[in-house]
Amino acid sequence: MGPLSGIRVLEFAGIGPGPFCGMLLADLGAEVVVITRTGGEGTPLEARYDLLNRGKRSAAINLKHPRGVETALRLADHADVVLEGYRPGVMERLGLGPDVCFARNARLVYGRMTGWGQDGPLAERAGHDINYIALAGALHAIGRQDEPPVPPVNFVGDFGGGALYLALGVVAALFEARQSGRGQVVDAAIVDGTASLLTPLYGLLARGWWVDRRGENVIDGGAPWYDVYQTRDGGHIAVGPIEPKFFAEFADATGLGADAVALQWDREHWPALRERLAATFRQRTRGEWEEAFEGRDVCAAPVLGMRESPVHPHLASRGTFVDVDGIVQPAPAPRFSRTPGAIRHRPPEPGADTTDVLVEWGLSRSEVVGLREEGAIG
Repeated sequence: MGPLSGIRVLEFAGIGPGPFCGMLLADLGAEVVVITRTGGEGTPLEARYDLLNRGKRSAAINLKHPRGVETALRLADHADVVLEGYRPGVMERLGLGPDVCFARNARLVYGRMTGWGQDGPLAERAGHDINYIALAGALHAIGRQDEPPVPPVNFVGDFGGGALYLALGVVAALFEARQSGRGQVVDAAIVDGTASLLTPLYGLLARGWWVDRRGENVIDGGAPWYDVYQTRDGGHIAVGPIEPKFFAEFADATGLGADAVALQWDREHWPALRERLAATFRQRTRGEWEEAFEGRDVCAAPVLGMRESPVHPHLASRGTFVDVDGIVQPAPAPRFSRTPGAIRHRPPEPGADTTDVLVEWGLSRSEVVGLREEGAIG
């Protein structure tokens, strides 16, 4: 049933990191109900493809209707966690802010997901992943020397610095609430989480082992033996033999020779070594390089596309990807020895579970009928 079995999560529908956090909690066994506003424009993406809602249920509630707000509060009365990703102050204006919820449910964990945070000069400003990671310092570090920074999709900000930190904060607050009997607000700002991801680099920067310029450090593509090279067929191989013993194995497998091993950390030699590696990798196809590296600790791997990764022998053997209703997608992570997570069902249609959720969470069927007649629920 998953390690979070028995935990009830009330998620107010949003985009990006908030729903991803809810998905993580659902994958790990929590009962997650998404509150979808009625009368909204919706999304052009069909429900079955909105994988951030997998394993969840959906209830449509009109949050502009007084009885709709009261209905949402009644659900919060029975929840362990509330998740919301609106701009600061929106939930308060709706009458669904943390103070109102805590007065009714003192043990509630109230998770808030924003880009800039609940306070500060930019708190009210609009933004997206690229803006948050730019301000936090992460975007500056990604890209080639003497070229503009490269947007890393939205992995670093929305999902890494945002959703994962919110999920960790929620689980930590749940653990503390079990001891204290009191809930609290979890203020997860993408700028904060992204900055946190940079912690080890700040240590290296202080020590003088990190240069605050793109493409001039060991793990940012500055070193020729930590980079990506094109193969004869247009594919790519990612190499990263940092440790001398692995680099020696890599040099042997690629034919670089012992002279390259002796000069691994000689920065003056790096441009020439990069040229040699580029020419070397262009001599074979990606598949041929995979065969050449098979069984050797060279710290090299093929750069696979999203359609290739699920069928790679290693990932296939681990079940890293699964097929749910004909849609290939990543399996729940991490893994647990006794209480494994699971994708319990495909993403629901918006509002599909309204009646069942409201009845299971404390309302009578006659109340549900009345609310629907009044337009308070969908």
